[in-house]
Amino acid sequence: MTEPTTGFQEQEANEAFPTVANRDRKFLEGIWYLLRRWPFVPIIVLSLLVFGALFAPLLTDYDPIHPDLLEWNTPPFWTAEGSMEHPLGTDNIGRDVFSRLVYGARISLMVVTVATLSSMVLGAAAGMVAGYFGGHIDEIIMRAVDIWYAVPFIMVALVLVVVFGKSTNMMIILLLLLAWTGGVRNVRAEVLTIKEFDYVAAAKIAGAPTSRILIRHILPGVFNTILVIVTLRVGSLILAESTLSFLGAGIPAPQPAWGVMVADGRDFLRQAWWISTIPGLAIFFVVMSFNFLGDWLRDRLDPMLRQIN
Repeated sequence: MTEPTTGFQEQEANEAFPTVANRDRKFLEGIWYLLRRWPFVPIIVLSLLVFGALFAPLLTDYDPIHPDLLEWNTPPFWTAEGSMEHPLGTDNIGRDVFSRLVYGARISLMVVTVATLSSMVLGAAAGMVAGYFGGHIDEIIMRAVDIWYAVPFIMVALVLVVVFGKSTNMMIILLLLLAWTGGVRNVRAEVLTIKEFDYVAAAKIAGAPTSRILIRHILPGVFNTILVIVTLRVGSLILAESTLSFLGAGIPAPQPAWGVMVADGRDFLRQAWWISTIPGLAIFFVVMSFNFLGDWLRDRLDPMLRQIN
């Protein structure tokens, strides 16, 4: 007569002779661990974005601006009426959606990159100056940030577009005005701590000029914070650019900006849903990827969060 096995004995048996279910479970746990530890999905999505923006002329033969009325409202290839000639279909005047999507990625990436770098320099400089000098300078800068946060940005953007007209340069200026305050408070808080460190005091005693102290001693200490803020702000800037283009205050038509594409298809959602849905999904995945990448950078660059993980 065999003795009944205990739960501990069953666990030892499973470890000695792993079943298919256990191997599959460990495999899935390993994949989940890698996805949590490394941002594979955001990197893949953003790599596709950059690849499409850089090599748009090689990816499609269709002009993203000029219409072809004979091919209007052609559905995507996976539908019964679609074909691979226009894999993502065409819009209401016959322009290829895939062509406009990749060329729109080029425009959006260029505009957001210039606006992000400009706002990063302006916001970081304002935060460093406010935190280092303190006093009236700090008060003036931080009150300016508070006032700007209270200003309705969409209304300001619409007024500026009415006064100066729509253009790519105006879009960059609007995004710069939106983004420059994003990291001022965070950078200022970091500088208030770093300026009390011994190596900063030693630089002051050695007679180093203020500009050298800020660039050589303060900036490296806040660079990680600036990098995380920039990564998180890129997604919001892409969303803002798309919103302004959708409202008619962004990239001027017929340029293939993603917000313009969404606006072009809003009157055809019943009979040609793909005109708005496909660029809308592109905006969603790109913004989500930038947000996930920013969260990952924050977890890796923050010493406190590294200890927790």
